[in-house]
Amino acid sequence: MKTIPQQVLDKMLVGDKFSAWLGLQVEKVDTGYCKLHYTVKEEMLNGFGSIHGGILFSAADSALAFACNSHGILSVALDVTISYTRPAKVGETLTVEAKELNLTNKTGLYDIITTNEKNELVCVFKGTSYRTGKDFLTM
Repeated sequence: MKTIPQQVLDKMLVGDKFSAWLGLQVEKVDTGYCKLHYTVKEEMLNGFGSIHGGILFSAADSALAFACNSHGILSVALDVTISYTRPAKVGETLTVEAKELNLTNKTGLYDIITTNEKNELVCVFKGTSYRTGKDFLTM
């Protein structure tokens, strides 16, 4: 039998056309955790020839969604921030890892780290989620 985190991920991915469009590949999902990767494509670049900050933000936001919903309770982003540390170029594979730091009945706090192939920090995303109390798997 599949774990609740895997069941939630499978259900989320059915309708998540944006994460598919980004080319996100989930490597692992567990309770309060998600690790995924993607390759920087030409259409992801900004006017300076490096990855657009919105792409980094979106990939981290998807990792947050997969991690905070892994408990099976419908959760949405309440507050997020991002800090960019280095650019990424076409062809680089980026890894995004979301870890739960704190969980209450109503909120969750997450660190989401994006690194490049050399394990260098590309950005840090911190997210707070709101837990609605609704069972996502029965919706």
